[in-house]
Amino acid sequence: MLDNEQVLQLVKKAQQGDQSAKTVLIEENSPLIKSLLRRFKDKGIEYDDLYQIGCIGFLKALKNFNEEYKVKFSTYVVPMVIGEIKRFMRDDGAIKVSRALKTLNLKINRFIEEYFSSNQRKPTIEEIANHFNTDEQEIILAMDSAKMPLSIYSPVDDDPESISMVDRIEEQDDANEKMVDNIALSEVIKKLSDRDRKIILLRYYFDRTQSEIAKELNISQVQVSRLENKILDNLKNKLS
Repeated sequence: MLDNEQVLQLVKKAQQGDQSAKTVLIEENSPLIKSLLRRFKDKGIEYDDLYQIGCIGFLKALKNFNEEYKVKFSTYVVPMVIGEIKRFMRDDGAIKVSRALKTLNLKINRFIEEYFSSNQRKPTIEEIANHFNTDEQEIILAMDSAKMPLSIYSPVDDDPESISMVDRIEEQDDANEKMVDNIALSEVIKKLSDRDRKIILLRYYFDRTQSEIAKELNISQVQVSRLENKILDNLKNKLS
């Protein structure tokens, strides 16, 4: 494992065009990139694609990093990788449907119209699947492929002035979690005391409530809240 001075030397070489230095840095930071991908699992993007996007964010961090920022390189990498993935999901993450599914969906729609005219009811999924001699799952997939995905930036109701879904989601997030998302916990958490480390791990890795943590540590919820804020403030100061 490289120490901080070795990392800085490799960063300088990579920024000067040394491809071997760039390769070493990517290999050394691959576990960090992969750890950041976990929060984006089950989002409809293949893991290999996520990793490639994460590497793009890493390379951007490598290009823009400056020692004057007074933070470790790995710490600087974290928000760049997360930001790149979030940007992809926002701008390029629309569902892409194959031509075969689109064609099947058109045929299904025509069949449903004809069936309704003859039987005065819509056919079941099983009847549609039997007609096309295919699996019911394929029928459902084809029918769903025509539905427009709901944007998280759409209003939550019919009023265009209403808050968007992403606003609602962000309101439900703990404000401190946003700060935690922008630091490399793997770099700073090991410097915490046993009690402080346990609070952060339970709160942000295991999604425990302050009440649950209070019971486990045999202290009050108010104490947990104060300790949590103090710990996060200290972490923020170390990285500022």
